[in-house]
Amino acid sequence: MDTAAASTPFSSTDDQIQDLWWQWQPGGHGNDVDLAGFDPSAKPFSRGNGKAEDKAAVEALATELDALQNLLYADRRYKLLVVLQGTDTAGKDGTVRGVFGRMSALGVNAVGWRAPTEAERAHDYLWRIHQRVPGAGEITVFNRSHYEDVLVPVVNGWITPAQQRQRFAHINDFERMLSETGTVIVKFLLHISADEQRARLQERLDDPAKHWKFDENDMKVRTQWQAYQRAYGDLLGATHTPWAPWTVVPANSKTHRNLMIATLLREVLRNLDLRFPPGDPALKDYRIA
Repeated sequence: MDTAAASTPFSSTDDQIQDLWWQWQPGGHGNDVDLAGFDPSAKPFSRGNGKAEDKAAVEALATELDALQNLLYADRRYKLLVVLQGTDTAGKDGTVRGVFGRMSALGVNAVGWRAPTEAERAHDYLWRIHQRVPGAGEITVFNRSHYEDVLVPVVNGWITPAQQRQRFAHINDFERMLSETGTVIVKFLLHISADEQRARLQERLDDPAKHWKFDENDMKVRTQWQAYQRAYGDLLGATHTPWAPWTVVPANSKTHRNLMIATLLREVLRNLDLRFPPGDPALKDYRIA
């Protein structure tokens, strides 16, 4: 395989990374994606010598991403939207801390999406999303996203299959518009097992520092596990596009989750050929007294 030149931001000149990346994308599945085909306990990007080495790699990558974010902010030709989607306890908050925690607050923004407000419900479902996408030189991380609108309503039967397909088309067109106007969209599905979710929910209940995160509705949603898995498969198949591809991230291991996401974001940012703007020629020989 020749990957000497990256044709899109979503590729790597490193053959090993590229092969792994393709294996964890839904592109080869067509519109019929079954999440059961992706092992949530896998560690494809692990360095192979244990958790400590992977943690050290995440730290090094976080530092590298900080430098790339600074360059993105100075360059200002691009905007980066990172979508973190996943079931309850999949690790969206932990990803924000572990991967983006070294970056300057200047130019990086995390948005946690909750149920729409009354004012937001008075508009179309993408209205509130569009207001929070990144500006020039910025990185915005969506903790949940517009994909909630093709998950919750589908599982609960609030929209018809025809409306579901219509929303998939809306989202694809919306993301294509963003892409064509300078926004690079990277979408990660954090994939955990039902057993891992049970353990993490119990930890929330048992730990006073995490108990506040627990919501009784989490238990209702857990009873709908299989329905949500099918809904995720549907959206992966329908909205994995060349301009906004999905990557399934096996996330039973929190360290591996961060390692995989940080590695792929580094590849995306490197592919943008970012550069600092030229300085003022009049200051070339200036010396500070």
